[in-house]
Amino acid sequence: MTLATPLLMLIATAFGQAPAADPATDLGASMAEAARRFVDSLDDAQRAHATFAFGSPERVNWHWIPRPRKGIPIKDLRPEQRALAFGLLDTGLSTRGNLKATTIMSLEEILRVDEKGTGPVRDPELYFVSVFGTPGDPSGWGWRVEGHHLALNYTLKGGRVVSATPFMFGSNPAIVRSGPHKGLRNLAEIEAPVDALLASLTDDQKKAAIVRGVAPDVTTTPNSAKLASAAAEGIGCEKLSAEQREIVAKIVRAYAANFPPPIEAQILRQLADSEAGLHFAWYGPADRSKNHAFRIQGPALFIDFNDTQNDVNHIHTFYRGVEDDFGLRATP
Repeated sequence: MTLATPLLMLIATAFGQAPAADPATDLGASMAEAARRFVDSLDDAQRAHATFAFGSPERVNWHWIPRPRKGIPIKDLRPEQRALAFGLLDTGLSTRGNLKATTIMSLEEILRVDEKGTGPVRDPELYFVSVFGTPGDPSGWGWRVEGHHLALNYTLKGGRVVSATPFMFGSNPAIVRSGPHKGLRNLAEIEAPVDALLASLTDDQKKAAIVRGVAPDVTTTPNSAKLASAAAEGIGCEKLSAEQREIVAKIVRAYAANFPPPIEAQILRQLADSEAGLHFAWYGPADRSKNHAFRIQGPALFIDFNDTQNDVNHIHTFYRGVEDDFGLRATP
């Protein structure tokens, strides 16, 4: 701190201006206010569906498949309540992340039209909002928005977000191939650097990175409060060039960029904490036009990505904070 800093703080105080607030505290306060406004707008019957105790097992009951869910769906809200629900969602995501989440919801209508009633119920409004505990409670509270291909989980303690993991983004179709939205590609920020990394690998690096020549059908470990222990597979990033390690970091940053700065910073800290033990693993042919999956795993983060369905046009990907999911080890 320079000598000028205290002087500037005194001048600001003298003119009635408070010192700059902490962005993490500001974010926590915004979430609490948005959650309070949403909950207060509900009638008793709606509130019974939308709210749970902070210690409820439901808080860690997450998944991305189309299935019956607890919480209150967007479709059961009045117009003014929907606006407040999306106001809460807005506090938890960056502009890019908000666009990505709402695009995921919109893809349900494309699936409904394409499937002509042959698949599960497809509905852009079948996304559920849940609030756990009392918004703003310093001892802990949280909230969730979840539905097909989207799972967002936030835990707050001491007025700050201590965890925004696990989270999941999916895309079906990954690229819209026909109709008025032809060309829409919702997860390109993840896929583009993966292409660059694959193209850069030497033959020896590919041998180390490719774990199996066949990709698994689905991603692993959803619907669990804690990530199952798994040995790191693939190539250790210390065996990559500096340029290749930067590409791996760019992939992780693409996940982090979906969130406001304080949460983005948490994810980037997990990347830094994983630097010494970070691994990249590939499953399937080294060709993204074929069924494929990849994993980025380190001491503090775990990413799974899978594209094996609907003619390699159906993505599932999630991020876990290893020890930090649901704030289970965090204290105020």
